[in-house]
Amino acid sequence: MKVFQVPAPGSAPVLTEAACPAPGPGEAAVALRACGLNFADLLMIKGSYQDTPEAPFTLGLEAAGVVTALGDGVQDFSVGDRVAVFSGSGGLAEAGVFDCARMIRIPDTMSFEHAAAMQIAYGTSHMALDHCARLQPGETLLVTGAAGGVGLTAVEIGKLMGATVIAQARGRDKLDVAAAAGADHLIDAEQDLRSTVKSLGGADVIYDAVGGDVWKAAFRSANPGGRLLPVGFAGGEIPQIPANHLLVKNLTVIGFYLGGYMKFRPEAVRNSFETLFAWHGEGRIKPHISHSLPLEQAADGLELLRSRKSTGKVVIAMGGR
Repeated sequence: MKVFQVPAPGSAPVLTEAACPAPGPGEAAVALRACGLNFADLLMIKGSYQDTPEAPFTLGLEAAGVVTALGDGVQDFSVGDRVAVFSGSGGLAEAGVFDCARMIRIPDTMSFEHAAAMQIAYGTSHMALDHCARLQPGETLLVTGAAGGVGLTAVEIGKLMGATVIAQARGRDKLDVAAAAGADHLIDAEQDLRSTVKSLGGADVIYDAVGGDVWKAAFRSANPGGRLLPVGFAGGEIPQIPANHLLVKNLTVIGFYLGGYMKFRPEAVRNSFETLFAWHGEGRIKPHISHSLPLEQAADGLELLRSRKSTGKVVIAMGGR
């Protein structure tokens, strides 16, 4: 099978051939049909992601496909099931073997591309805003990097949860994408974030995927009692948090990492995915996929993320429904 693999730490990934192993106990072999790309893939290539596997390894944190074989002891899945796989790695391949605890069936009405695009972006936003921040109807949510993979889903889910959503992104095209997802107010990255948010009444919940100076400005726009979610650092700088400001304004900073939840609260992740798949079936959410490319162009897809030329998700499609 073809795999898009990092051969050694810090080395550029290459498309190569590898054998697909037989599934062991509790595992399933899956013929993969689509894989969503994430900023974490870029960090894994550099070896700076918190869950980077030992090289050589195949990239791809979230995928979807069809079960082709089962290991011993598997009772919840059958050969032929259409599944989403929150794999953590191994998704950028024609096939793979995965722990069944990381799989969930997908509805017949859901395409493999949508299933691959939904897990990390929607799962992160849904669990961060609902499970962690307890966003309430009528509150104001600020989303930075609002046209990116996770930011756009935070806009969409925040609006579904009844919040007033302020979206910050760079340029008219990206702001238009955020507006289409339901944003009530739009702020260009060239504008002064703090003063503009303050003029709109401040933010009760802040969902920041950028870090750096954007985080600093967003932090200072929080209302007393606000909750802040640092979910990523696409800007490159991990911000420091002044504890005295937390004290004076009664702020709460909530660390959230979806992959971590798979280790200590996997049932919470599964419940979130089930909710999101139901919403998809009801037409309440729909992944925004700006680019769909074949496996042979996986490197081009990653460059779209690196250069910030994509909106929403970039998906690698291996073919088949």
